[in-house]
Amino acid sequence: MLRDITIGQYYQTDSVIHRLDPRVKLMGTLIFIITLFLGKSVWLYLGVTVFLAAVIKLSKVPVKFIVKGLKAVVILILFSVIFNLFLTEGTPVFHIWKLTVTKEGIYLAAFMMVRLIFLIMGSSLMTLTTTPTHLTDGLEKGLGFLKVFHVPVHEIAMMMSIALRFIPILIEETDKIMKAQMARGADFESGNLMKRAKAMIPILVPLFISAFRRANELAMAMEARCYHGSEGRTKMKPLRYGKNDKIAYLVLAGYLIVMIGINTALGGRVI
Repeated sequence: MLRDITIGQYYQTDSVIHRLDPRVKLMGTLIFIITLFLGKSVWLYLGVTVFLAAVIKLSKVPVKFIVKGLKAVVILILFSVIFNLFLTEGTPVFHIWKLTVTKEGIYLAAFMMVRLIFLIMGSSLMTLTTTPTHLTDGLEKGLGFLKVFHVPVHEIAMMMSIALRFIPILIEETDKIMKAQMARGADFESGNLMKRAKAMIPILVPLFISAFRRANELAMAMEARCYHGSEGRTKMKPLRYGKNDKIAYLVLAGYLIVMIGINTALGGRVI
């Protein structure tokens, strides 16, 4: 389960998406998320599916590798589906004990499930095709206009990048601790929910200690290299837009216009 978490990981390959400017990918992810919440039309989500499938194809990242990341949040998806299925008022379809499943609840649960799945896949695709360094540079450059309002853009981008970079490290550390505890006779799979929660305590304590130790070592390493924020810093490889980046912006603009047009034409209808 731990190795199924793909957010924060980078998939090394040569593709059109990998070579795009990180600012383009950040903007593309934002536009993709906006279109996910434009409406609840089947045709709208069909367009979103086609767009996501095309980007995955161009990225050369295996679909199995992206779908693998859904295993870590399957419980969240199931909870969302169950709550929308049984707690949405509308036209009754059938009854399960004292709970009523409505037609509107089925539609809402289906759309919410698709939204969550596509949201996770789209977000994972951005980190899988962008290195943490490029992601930091893209965030800093893209949010540079906030410096006018004295917002510490560089520091925010650096913190987000470090947080993403630490996800795979902490996953690997958790896996090592779990294997060490299991070798000592720990059982994490049997028993009720409370027993499983208590069994996680021997994992959480050393994991937090390891995380704080790594954070302290990183801070000392940055201080030893005279890191003082963005002031006076230069880039070895400054970000510059290329021909493919401009084409990608045009494609994103066209995609957004088409999705807004479909949503407006349908007027909020499901089909």
